[in-house]
This record gives sequence, C-alpha cells and structure tokens, in this order.
Amino acid sequence: MNGTPLPAALEVRELLEGLVGRDFDTKTGGPMVDPAQGACVAEYVDDQMQPAAIIAAVMAADLGLASAAGSAIGLIPAKEVEASVKYKEMSAAQIENFSEILNVMASLFNVVGAPHLRLTNVTPPGQALAADAQKLLMAYV
Repeated sequence: MNGTPLPAALEVRELLEGLVGRDFDTKTGGPMVDPAQGACVAEYVDDQMQPAAIIAAVMAADLGLASAAGSAIGLIPAKEVEASVKYKEMSAAQIENFSEILNVMASLFNVVGAPHLRLTNVTPPGQALAADAQKLLMAYV
C-alpha cells in the first residue's frame, strides 16, 4: 500500500475558499507552525483492517488561520478572531467550526492508491498533544 501524499497548497486554498466563501492566500516555504506557539492540530487515522487506529497524518494550523476560518464558517464577528489571537485561545464555537473544516480536509488525503484517512481528534491551541501526534508533527516541523 502506498503512503499518504501531502496535498498541494493550491488544493488546500481551493478547499478553504469553497468552504468559507472567501479568498485565501497561501504561501509555501514559510515558517513552520509550532504547536507550542499556539496551533490547532488535527489527527487523521487509517484504521482499515487494523486492530487499532494508527495516526497516519497530522495537520497544524496557526491560531490566526484556525480562528479566522472557524469564525468565517460560523459568521462569528472579526473582533472574536482578534481576541483569539490576542489571548491565544479559541472559543468553543471557533473550535467546533474549524473541526468541521478539518473533517472535510480529510478529503485532501483520500486519493486513489493511498490509505483512506478520517479525522479522529482535534487538539485546540494551548492543550497538550498526544505523544504520537507530537512526534509525527515535529518530524516535519
């Protein structure tokens, strides 16, 4: 079985634009997202034909993106995004809305020849990551 390919920046941008109905700028080669500095981290598993779910992919979004996208999809005022960034925490509504976006983003990993992945966990900014998720994320960050 082949590994899970990383989605292209264009695919990520188009998916976000379609979900929130706004333009997004994407950049490659920028600074990596560090969960210790405030990030929302999603864990995706491939549990087909396995006795236990195994984390196959992680995705991290900095606090600005996570709170802005979570707010946009739920029509939460921009001042809430500013407060989230200032206080380094997301509201329950922002987390729930961004979790829905992360769930849809699983489709970016699900391509022919790759294992089928599904969202299993979202860790909001400021909360500790599971050890296996931390190890996988930091291997690329």
